[in-house]
Amino acid sequence: MRRHILTGTPGAGKTTIAGLLAAAGHTVVPETATDLITRAQAAGDPLPWNAPDFLDAIAREQHRRQVHADTLPGPSQYFDRSPICTLALARLQGRAIGPALTAELDRIRREAVYQRRVLFVENLGFITHTEARHIGLQEALHFEQIHRDTYRELGYECLSIPPAPAPERAALVLHLTAEEHTRA
Repeated sequence: MRRHILTGTPGAGKTTIAGLLAAAGHTVVPETATDLITRAQAAGDPLPWNAPDFLDAIAREQHRRQVHADTLPGPSQYFDRSPICTLALARLQGRAIGPALTAELDRIRREAVYQRRVLFVENLGFITHTEARHIGLQEALHFEQIHRDTYRELGYECLSIPPAPAPERAALVLHLTAEEHTRA
């Protein structure tokens, strides 16, 4: 099983690319944090990211989704973010790493869960605010660098997906992952 990570800063277009891949029939695992935020906000919590166990909740759900994805057909999977992104979020927020995130980071390292070459979706130069995304462009650029540094520190290579129309970016993702498969 080849598990490919789409990562980058909020608002870079990862979810749009993931949607195009899913529409083309590829197995895509959606971003966990946004889903948890959306659910919590619908239940009346306007700032769920401030909960002390928020990062661990993300890590537990990322684990559950990754294990579930292994039951789906197909030789490849595309993940809109990973536990390494959750670690980058902890670093951005200056938060301690909880036991669930620590365990998940250990597991993905020990089991070599994800491909070592990640698809790093570069920022578009602007941010579209949503109920789940309250980050400004300067903070997003800072967060982008934290993501890049965190992945590299853990031994991953970041393959750039530069700004372009979404269909071109999705095509580049498929090209790079096909190239990865021929390298293996």
